[in-house]
Amino acid sequence: MPLSKPFTDTTASLAPKRERRKEARPGELLVAALDLFVEKGFAATRMEEVAARAGVSKGTVFLYFSSKEELFKAVVRENISGRFEEWNAEFLAYEGSSADMLHHCMTTWWHRIGSTQASGISKLMISEGGHFPDIVTFYQNEVVQPGHALIRRVLQRGIDRGEFRDVDLDFAVYGVVAAMMFLILSKHSRAWRQGDVALDPDAYIANQVAVMLQGLCTSRPIADSLRSR
Repeated sequence: MPLSKPFTDTTASLAPKRERRKEARPGELLVAALDLFVEKGFAATRMEEVAARAGVSKGTVFLYFSSKEELFKAVVRENISGRFEEWNAEFLAYEGSSADMLHHCMTTWWHRIGSTQASGISKLMISEGGHFPDIVTFYQNEVVQPGHALIRRVLQRGIDRGEFRDVDLDFAVYGVVAAMMFLILSKHSRAWRQGDVALDPDAYIANQVAVMLQGLCTSRPIADSLRSR
């Protein structure tokens, strides 16, 4: 049997695999880096560990990312900040009430980010942010400020449509963020849970939205008196 045909077929079949492997490397590195940053933290994660987790050489990592800081930034953009364009487009297209919109935003964020490995980045920023001011500045610019701006737009929409009271939006934004941060902490640490009782994220979010919209007081004068203090 001639050798030329089998040799040609084998070569042709291997070429696409090599090409796909090369194209897949940045994504594989980002997945490996995210897992290690969440498991070990930023300071303890080493580039060679990322390479080993992704199944490539250390030199391959530096071929795509010049430093661990740049790798971290790419992880954040891939998993969180790169999605703000999509979320802002959803805001513009949303046709329901502002109350439903707030609930939708919080639930959607949880299912797309909070319930995934990417939410561990928030925990990392809490635990290590004080040691890496440049990373904090980057995270504030890429995640915190756009996130707060989007929440503010949702709340302002409700005020403008007469659905929400005219409240201090700075504090109201923090209220939404705080509710979601607790959910993140409860996911990544048992210390925030009530014993071994599992926390139902969807039920928790629904309850938090109800408290934000209706408050705890049954008497409006009592609630209004707190605003004046």
